Amino acid sequence: MKLDLKGIHEYQQNRDPYLLIDYVDEVIPGKIANGFKDLKDDWFFKVHWPSDPNMPGMLQVEAMVQLAALSIIALPGNKGKLIYLLSADKIRLIKKVTPENRFYMNTKILSYKRGIAHCYAEGIIKNQIASKAE
Repeated sequence: MKLDLKGIHEYQQNRDPYLLIDYVDEVIPGKIANGFKDLKDDWFFKVHWPSDPNMPGMLQVEAMVQLAALSIIALPGNKGKLIYLLSADKIRLIKKVTPENRFYMNTKILSYKRGIAHCYAEGIIKNQIASKAE
């Protein structure tokens, strides 16, 4: 399944300016979701180190969580449900994420039991891992 912004809105509860996904290239419900955010003149660049704008690490994690959540929300009976982040582990912020880049994200569901998912995600800029987390 591929989702443009309208399709993302059917599943994801977050809205602009906090929706951090522009397009979903692939969703396999309960398994993976891959997509991207085009970084332009986003609100966080104006306030997070204005003299050296970059996407805050926790917003990178949030973007990856939003995308991973789509693979759970896409499961039968889950459309429109709220998904909450319970914890984030093994966070690595490796490369600065700056304006005028496409922040690709690849997410994978490692397990999903009793309504709790364990996920892995990578954020990629210019074919290099910029951030990752579980």
